[in-house]
Amino acid sequence: MDAVLVLNADLGPLHRVPVKHAIRMLMRQVAEIHEAEPDRHLGVFPMPRSCGSSGTSSPAGATPAAPRGPRAASCAATATAAATALRRRPRSEHILPRSRGGRNTWQNTISACYACNQRKANLTPAEAGMQLLRQPTVPSWSSMMQR
Repeated sequence: MDAVLVLNADLGPLHRVPVKHAIRMLMRQVAEIHEAEPDRHLGVFPMPRSCGSSGTSSPAGATPAAPRGPRAASCAATATAAATALRRRPRSEHILPRSRGGRNTWQNTISACYACNQRKANLTPAEAGMQLLRQPTVPSWSSMMQR
């Protein structure tokens, strides 16, 4: 299978996209699978035949204005807050705040719980007395498919 049918909100066909693009849409959570190939998976996702807008974000084929940082299950801002972050939805946080010239890139974006995000505010982690659990990296397709 080389193409996935993209459906609009009323389930009418919009266009076809490559499987790789459909998986990216699923990973960004801008689409959900409507029909999948039985017993075939790409990483954690079933092999899609058709997908459509999830209704929770931008239109199914839209690309976000800037790349989003990794969404980890634990707080990447500080080791002491990691346990409490498991119960909360992680948020994107900039290591060097955008208001201070930081860019919206993978290397400058981490995942942090709400409390850590608020505590860090407009400071760098060092200024806020926080330590990163791991240095951010640009994900590769192979690393994303292993999840």
